[in-house]
Amino acid sequence: MVHALQEAHRVLRTHGLLIDLRPAPAHRRVGLQRGRRWTLIATMKEDLTDDHMANQAVKTAVGRGLFRRGLYDRFDVTRHVGGLRSFRAWLEEFAALGRVPPHVWLVDRMAAAFARGSTKATVVVRGPLELRVLRKRG
Repeated sequence: MVHALQEAHRVLRTHGLLIDLRPAPAHRRVGLQRGRRWTLIATMKEDLTDDHMANQAVKTAVGRGLFRRGLYDRFDVTRHVGGLRSFRAWLEEFAALGRVPPHVWLVDRMAAAFARGSTKATVVVRGPLELRVLRKRG
């Protein structure tokens, strides 16, 4: 990522903006939504190495004087996945990207929650995003 930041610095005009919007290095939380009530079922176990490395690359680029820090915000993104079948498909797709190991235990835990009478609930996944605005230095 350091190379990508160097390339961004090369092509941006002086004082140009770089928008960095990525998942925060934090595990997603999976729960059930019933009406307005959300209940945590489990926290995913993701490999956050790439996220930490990307944050370090930004820190390095700022430290080298390529960019100056601007606006920063961190906020939760809520994904309404649907029922158990949709959740299983979403999780399999997510695992296929190499971001998480198979979470069979999580599907089992979610199936148990649905079996306890949560048939009208929706699976909701929450996870934070980080937004950074970096300004190119002259």
